Amino acid sequence: MRLPAIAPTALVAPTMNSEAAIAARAPYIAFTASGGARMQEGILSLMQMPRTTVAIEMLHDAGLPYIVVLTDPTSGGVMAAYAMLGDVQIAEPRAMLAFTGRRVIENTIREKLPDDFQTSEYYREHGLIDMVTHRKELRETLGQLIGLLCEGKKAA
Repeated sequence: MRLPAIAPTALVAPTMNSEAAIAARAPYIAFTASGGARMQEGILSLMQMPRTTVAIEMLHDAGLPYIVVLTDPTSGGVMAAYAMLGDVQIAEPRAMLAFTGRRVIENTIREKLPDDFQTSEYYREHGLIDMVTHRKELRETLGQLIGLLCEGKKAA
């Protein structure tokens, strides 16, 4: 599943998918891709974020893993809402991952950021994600993770 920018309705999908995974007693694997929330959706999107967090917590309470695959780009509210809440975060190589833009951060801290800042490799080196995996290897990697985290279960 490829989730859209974080419009209020977009946050319904993770909630419904979490509920479906719980009903099926299966792990939930989310693929994220977003350029961030549009400003006009701000408060409505913000009001939906706790629902997503609660749905993911329900997965944890059910003993089911939540695996997130971060694609290029994943940014803005998607990063804040549900992309970083996974039990395991996998990113594709050279994916741009960010909550806010590079220029905003540089202007705020008044420093130049490293060239690889906000890349999947940078996040991995600094412990913010668990692994960087090419799409060609993703099926095998997900299969191994599911085998480790939830023996005998299929992905929802």
